[in-house]
Amino acid sequence: MFREEDGGVREGGSAEDSTARAVELLRHAVGYALGTAQPVTPALLHRPTPCAKWDLGRLMVHVDDSLAALHEGVTEGTVALHPAAPAPRAAARAPDPAAAFRLRAARLLGAWTAAGPGRVVVADAPLTATALALTGAVEIAVHGWDIGRATGPPDRPIPAPLAARLLPVARQLVPHEGARHPLFAPRLPSAPDAPPGDRLLAFLGRDPAYGR
Repeated sequence: MFREEDGGVREGGSAEDSTARAVELLRHAVGYALGTAQPVTPALLHRPTPCAKWDLGRLMVHVDDSLAALHEGVTEGTVALHPAAPAPRAAARAPDPAAAFRLRAARLLGAWTAAGPGRVVVADAPLTATALALTGAVEIAVHGWDIGRATGPPDRPIPAPLAARLLPVARQLVPHEGARHPLFAPRLPSAPDAPPGDRLLAFLGRDPAYGR
């Protein structure tokens, strides 16, 4: 996870500016994921995804959990990774998972719009709100790509400007190979001149050519 002193978390300026930039990046990531989730219907939830052992239905539940955790972090100042009695998530019970996703995303962005440069406790470990927003941006953007691959054509790559900003964030999330397990697969090779989205996906262990 990020530390406050990590260079990629702060890009210069005040802490308030850094948080605003991180939230803007999160907003773009959520916007991209909303686009890829638009075609999701209950009939598609059995489809495989780039996430090993997860079909689209399970992936939608996971993304809903991620959005809920980000909302909890900014509104409550804490994120419990293993709640004692987790409530059923909207994506798991809604007849329209894409609609449930849109609702959760709108609530999340509304909450983060007013976020300041405070701290969030994640599983008893302190983290800046800036770092949480950046981490969430990587999570949501990459899973947005997963969703797009599961629903099939047309191709919905991660926008190059968004991927270019997320790549250094991802490198801080996974500073060395030993930090990958169990969240990330081994890094895949990628050409230096490949599009930023392909390099981001390969760095996080995904094959950019999946489903093409």
